[in-house]
Amino acid sequence: MSLAPAFNAGTRVTLRRIQTLPSFWVRYSSTIQSATEETHTGQKFSPNDYEVARFTLSKKLINPNWGEKLIAEVPPIPCKEHIVSCDGGGGALGHPKVFINLDKPGNHTCGYCGIRFYLEKEHH
Repeated sequence: MSLAPAFNAGTRVTLRRIQTLPSFWVRYSSTIQSATEETHTGQKFSPNDYEVARFTLSKKLINPNWGEKLIAEVPPIPCKEHIVSCDGGGGALGHPKVFINLDKPGNHTCGYCGIRFYLEKEHH
């Protein structure tokens, strides 16, 4: 069985030239300075990396206020109880409630939000 089309002896066949599409070029670098700045996750691109091409028309938005720096500015919370609970502020913006044992000296950090607690020495 032949896959070629069957033509009758008197059939006229017209062949058309296939039109070629124009080629496009892609820019793999960026002239915007912010494209190579480091993000809070440590992500940094070299100027010739193809992933910086997405920043050719607009500035890369980077928040200089990293969460770990902001939470370090919050002073530790003094507590009189040996066990405290932290829910991250409660409600929809919080996290699951955790209980933190403050028996050992020093600051004790919530594993979810980073808030620090310490056992306040009792003054008699």
